[in-house]
Amino acid sequence: MPGDNLKGKTFIEKRIPIVSWLPKYNTEDLVADLIAGVTVGLTVMPQALAYAALAGLEPQYGLYSSFLGCFVYTVFGSCKDITIGPTALMSLMTYQQVYNRNEDYAVLLCFLSGCLMVLMAVLRLGVLVEFISQPVTVGFTTATSVIIVVSQIKGLLGLSFTSEGFVPTLMKIAENIHETKFWDTTLGLVCIAILLLLRKVKDLVVVDKRSPKQKRVIAKCLWLLSTSRNALVVVVCSFISFVLHNNNNGSVPYKMTGAVRSGIPAVQLPPFSTKIGNETVGFIEMVSGLGSSIILVPIIAVLGNVAIAKAFASGGSVDATQELLTLAGCNLLGSFVSSMPVTGSFSRSAVNHASGVRTPMGGVYTGVLLLLALGVLTPYFYYIPKASLAAVIICAVIFMIEYEVIKPMWKASRKDLVPMFTTFCVCLLIGVELGILIGVATNIALLLIYAARPDIYIEKSQENNGTEYTRVKPSSSIHFPGVEHFRTAVLQAAETNLPVVIDCTFMQTTDFTTAKSISVLLNEFYKRHQALFFFNVKPTLAAVLSPICTKHFVMISNNDELARALQDVHKNGISDEITQVSTELSDLTHRNKRPKGLELEEKCEEPLLTYCMKATMVSGNPSI
Repeated sequence: MPGDNLKGKTFIEKRIPIVSWLPKYNTEDLVADLIAGVTVGLTVMPQALAYAALAGLEPQYGLYSSFLGCFVYTVFGSCKDITIGPTALMSLMTYQQVYNRNEDYAVLLCFLSGCLMVLMAVLRLGVLVEFISQPVTVGFTTATSVIIVVSQIKGLLGLSFTSEGFVPTLMKIAENIHETKFWDTTLGLVCIAILLLLRKVKDLVVVDKRSPKQKRVIAKCLWLLSTSRNALVVVVCSFISFVLHNNNNGSVPYKMTGAVRSGIPAVQLPPFSTKIGNETVGFIEMVSGLGSSIILVPIIAVLGNVAIAKAFASGGSVDATQELLTLAGCNLLGSFVSSMPVTGSFSRSAVNHASGVRTPMGGVYTGVLLLLALGVLTPYFYYIPKASLAAVIICAVIFMIEYEVIKPMWKASRKDLVPMFTTFCVCLLIGVELGILIGVATNIALLLIYAARPDIYIEKSQENNGTEYTRVKPSSSIHFPGVEHFRTAVLQAAETNLPVVIDCTFMQTTDFTTAKSISVLLNEFYKRHQALFFFNVKPTLAAVLSPICTKHFVMISNNDELARALQDVHKNGISDEITQVSTELSDLTHRNKRPKGLELEEKCEEPLLTYCMKATMVSGNPSI
């Protein structure tokens, strides 16, 4: 089944998962998938119409964007629960490109997004989404949710104006608030109240003396009522509009969606040129107009889709490359039927999961229902009130405002609030695309600052034998941005005139610049006749330091050796002879040769300090 462990699968099974689960498909799977598919279809229809309006497109484009991804994901998708289609976030990002233009820009953006996803998959650049941290994602989704809610106030209040962006929309609302329509507002608020109440219906618990079977039936009915709330509200409102329209000579006291083009969209090439007014705009100009959205839209789409796949994987493996390729196919092929950019929808995927879907075949039934709606139901979409669609969108996105993460983030890592609030504010005040770019840049800048200023703990320590020394313990590996900070900390530790021990427990590796700086430090300590030891050096770290620090570099592997070395330094100081022996033995250790003139083990695998001690015993020189 999709979502199982990927190990042991052939290349064909990994890249075309349907060949793995389709031969096992049975009647029980069909019934479960049919129920889930129809349920999702009833959910996606009103959302698709609303998201098309949010994207600044005619209503039918929401349905055009909803059906093909269902079929593509059935064949190539790796997660049975995911449903592909328009989302609030994709619609908002599309609106930025369609505003003052036309729908051709949205379709071309869909095509180019698919192309970039294919390129990302081929070059294995899916790792790029990892540069978008959780705080940036939270700031971005919260800001876009606020922007979407504000953008729907116009439809909720029955106002008529055009605007782009959070602040201009607020200003337009303030300017036109006196034109608020009573019936639009009343209908919209009633719809919101009903949607929020129905959302909680599924959580009701039946606590009477009915049999367990009756309780299960009631619970299932309540769940179905809650799940289909969007479709239910839109259908009831449309029926009321239909009755009022026919009984009042076409007069309805609130705004309706209007005519929706019926029929399945024609299969054709994406628009590589378009007309705005009387001016023809070529492909290069269109691409230039789309700007950074060509990169950001596919990255955000992939980020969301992979996150949903992981959420429903139930601990199983998720093939991110396969999800990337599948999403690329959904967008590429979708652009041939006039689709705007699409990705996985968390809310509809949750409905799919809760409906008991067993395989990706549920997407086929959803797609067929949407095609049926395009062919048969579009004349009736005329009567859907705009206020009810605005209510559907508002109730869908208000729960994406993640204010609850602020408290735990404040307690756990306050520094993560910086990229989160930066992303949030820039998205609101300037734009969502620039907001996420600046948010990522802020996050990377903070990482560089942490790399340049790693935590370094300095403490005065004492061995069991009473020997004192100063321990310097970096909290992470030291690289070139932090080398001066590290050098300053070591010299500060040296002011006690005690031996200095650099505890390398958390240092896994380093770079050439840091190694050269450590080599200079070793020479400085030697000239001031102060011991500098390196404790618990990892092989990966030693591999970088050893070729550069060829003099006075002493590595100690355990506490007993450290105690003996400190005691010897405390009694006799550091002499030229032990330094010379240390240098020679270090060089020989690196080359894995047997030291000359010393009766030691056959293999030079012991720590350097052990060699020094054996050299002392062999030479009989008490000053070493």
